[in-house]
Amino acid sequence: MAKLDATALAQLFTEARTRNGWKPDAIPEAVLRELYDLVKFGPTAANATPARFIFVSSPEAKAKLAALASGSNAPKILAAPVTVIVGYDLDFPETLPKLFPHAPGAKDWFNDPVAKEWGALRNSSLQGGYFILAARALGLDVGPMSGFDNAGVDAAFFAGANIKSNFIASIGYGTDEGLFPRNPRLDFAEAAQIV
Repeated sequence: MAKLDATALAQLFTEARTRNGWKPDAIPEAVLRELYDLVKFGPTAANATPARFIFVSSPEAKAKLAALASGSNAPKILAAPVTVIVGYDLDFPETLPKLFPHAPGAKDWFNDPVAKEWGALRNSSLQGGYFILAARALGLDVGPMSGFDNAGVDAAFFAGANIKSNFIASIGYGTDEGLFPRNPRLDFAEAAQIV
């Protein structure tokens, strides 16, 4: 596999920014489907893929989600063309016979409710990271957020399902409105070791 060039790395990492302001341009459904079709290939433990995605785009759904967000996040949700709720399905073991067929007993690996929830949360977080990178790869900007009422979002958007919200992320074509200066990052020696 070849190393990505500097332009691609800039788009995915070094020049990409968390956006707070948005152009009004809609995101076609075909792009949302293309986005998911990239995300689904990211690796998860036992190919469990517990993340579930709700693409909130209608004015009514955006208003419902914004009402459950912290004060500073509500206007971002209303302005963005789409805000995605990244959830995790606690019934993900039921899909393992399809997704991990070479291990017929894989479903039973998650009988412990604590292990099941941790597995779902951890792997949906991985998938959320893939989501951010896939959106950037398709030329979209992303504004991930965690300031919202999880229980309220679960009741409003995942009613009747055994799914919990992890985080939300607005996507679209960003503006520089509300863009903060890039914050520092830890150097290698501060965050990593080679042993």
